[in-house]
Amino acid sequence: MPDYKIKEIHTHRDLMRFIQFPDELYRDCPQYVPALHSDQVKSLTKAAPLDYCTHKLWMVLDGDRVAGRISGMVNPRYNERYGRKRARFGWFDCIEDIEVARLLIGTAEDWAREQGMDEIHGPLYYNTFGKQGMLVEGFENIPPFNCLYNFPYYNDFMTELGYEKECDWLQYKMVANHGVPDKARRVSKLVQERYNLHFGSLNKLKRDKDLVRKFFHVYNDSFSESVMNYIPLTEKEIDEEAASVMPYISDKASCLLLDEHDEIVAFGISFPTISPALQKAKGRLFPFGWWHLLRALHDYETTDLMVNGAAPEWQNKGVSAVYYEAMADKAIKIGNRWAISNPQIESNSAVNIWNSYEHEPFMRRRCYIKKI
Repeated sequence: MPDYKIKEIHTHRDLMRFIQFPDELYRDCPQYVPALHSDQVKSLTKAAPLDYCTHKLWMVLDGDRVAGRISGMVNPRYNERYGRKRARFGWFDCIEDIEVARLLIGTAEDWAREQGMDEIHGPLYYNTFGKQGMLVEGFENIPPFNCLYNFPYYNDFMTELGYEKECDWLQYKMVANHGVPDKARRVSKLVQERYNLHFGSLNKLKRDKDLVRKFFHVYNDSFSESVMNYIPLTEKEIDEEAASVMPYISDKASCLLLDEHDEIVAFGISFPTISPALQKAKGRLFPFGWWHLLRALHDYETTDLMVNGAAPEWQNKGVSAVYYEAMADKAIKIGNRWAISNPQIESNSAVNIWNSYEHEPFMRRRCYIKKI
């Protein structure tokens, strides 16, 4: 009989066991993409949102063997913004035993009550940028590096433990090298001429710290009212995200649309998928992980569509036709065959844009919620 015990993470040794547990759990799973261990250490100990978030980490032990892990989090900025008393859980992984899941989830719920919360939802990150959403469809596919993967039984556990669906995010796989329809090109041309729009350089932007901050401020404004559960980034979070994301961005696969005063109108950001490289790296940059990642950044056969959006004053003016055309033309030029969309909330009408392209469902992710 298993002898399961919950243990809070306090030491570096236990933190590394917490981080490395999924690598063992998914050892024989060809779809699993390991996160870099060094990135996980930073996320769990020094990430910018920890300036204002409270969090705890636990793992379940069966003797000396790790059987599961979970993090409980409270984001006061989220609760203040949405008038909630919600905790969130993340970093949830466990063996196929409901008792392990019950012990993990129950511990997070008890802690959330101690923090004065009356609901808990997840899997989520501290803010809107990290990995979130439990996979419910598309288990046969390899996820983008910024998305979670989990076994199907996780969802059965959540239902058995009294959780309900809060929302789903959808992802699609598109044929990237077919260009855009003629109608879209006509609309793009009309919009560019009407508003005197032109394209800027992301290669130039990412070398200028002030311009990078300006970009993320537009990003904040673009999604603050339209994305469910969105939490605007702090200045420190902007710096952190810029350092993490900007090295991967180039004008080859992304675009920046500007008005006649060189102010940011809209953007479309994508870069080569690095998931296969991370699988080869097995969580480590050294000795050879960096080489696999470097090679992946020059292979554009499959790209991850990370984000696209427009400044609030430019929304609903047709500017999406402009940057979609530009990105489609770039895809042909760089030999991009497939594109994987970033998760989009299923209730957002923006997901309908993919109907203009040859596409198929790729993954569906779910946020679960429970009153406690």
